Amino acid sequence: MWKFIVDTNVGKLAKWLRIMGYDTLFFNGGNDSRMVAIALAEGRVILTKDTQIMKRGVITRGRLKAILIQSDQPEQQMQQVVDSLHLDCRFKPFSVCLECNQPLVEKDKEQVKDLVPPFVFKTQNQFMECPSCHRIYWRGTHWQRMREKLSKFGKHPPNNS
Repeated sequence: MWKFIVDTNVGKLAKWLRIMGYDTLFFNGGNDSRMVAIALAEGRVILTKDTQIMKRGVITRGRLKAILIQSDQPEQQMQQVVDSLHLDCRFKPFSVCLECNQPLVEKDKEQVKDLVPPFVFKTQNQFMECPSCHRIYWRGTHWQRMREKLSKFGKHPPNNS
């Protein structure tokens, strides 16, 4: 299973990889050596637009995988990653917190009654919660839009996801 570390210069990739269910760290700048060390220690693929990172020996010798992102457009960036690694866009869609990269936990409707807007509680039946930041997710219109966008990157997620 692929795991990623995304450089700040291609930060929107983190969101889309998390939507697909891939473990994706967002590296918020600082020392490139630290990002490389994390990638090596955790077996992560580096996604970056930084040509200097691509010149590092651990990458040129093949010890660490990195992809030099070509486009400035997030959708083209995502397509490049999907195509380069033959990613399954249906891997585990909508199973990872978009904010903090933690696996989501299913919650019963009654457990979220006081945590979601009344209309959402009334109209939705499936809820997920991040055990770390406690953000609640449900399958509203935003979920539908993300699902439609995912279909552009590869195969459409199954209906039951």
